[in-house]
Amino acid sequence: MNNQFIANIFTSNNSVSSLVLRVPVGIILTAHGAQKLFAWFGGYGLEGTGQWMETIGLAPGFLMALLAGSAEFFGGLALILGALTRPAALVSAFTMLVAIFSVHASNGLFMSNNGYEFALALLAATAALTIQGGGKFSVDGLISNKLTK
Repeated sequence: MNNQFIANIFTSNNSVSSLVLRVPVGIILTAHGAQKLFAWFGGYGLEGTGQWMETIGLAPGFLMALLAGSAEFFGGLALILGALTRPAALVSAFTMLVAIFSVHASNGLFMSNNGYEFALALLAATAALTIQGGGKFSVDGLISNKLTK
């Protein structure tokens, strides 16, 4: 890998809009991941989430729970900090696609029917962050400034 490729991972526009998007989305993802991994906030932890994932055809359930929970928890933390924003957002977007098609799509759009509207909103936000990067106030911005000087 050359330095320009690495620099491109960290560069973004210098907008504050990324911060406004990153922090709340990161908080939501971190909390959902903590439910899956640690049974915090009323979640079921890896065992319970894994058993449920098996019932919807995502097997092996424990591994799928570990992957989804880790993507959400650690990806969410990365988004809050703006550290490796693009990769974290991309993994989170993929996780939301899986959630939409494996859990929510058959229930229609609305959350009141366990539909996909919330996962779709998170997909849109994480896709936008994948494209625009961490923004002005991010760890990525600090790294980018060091790499481009």
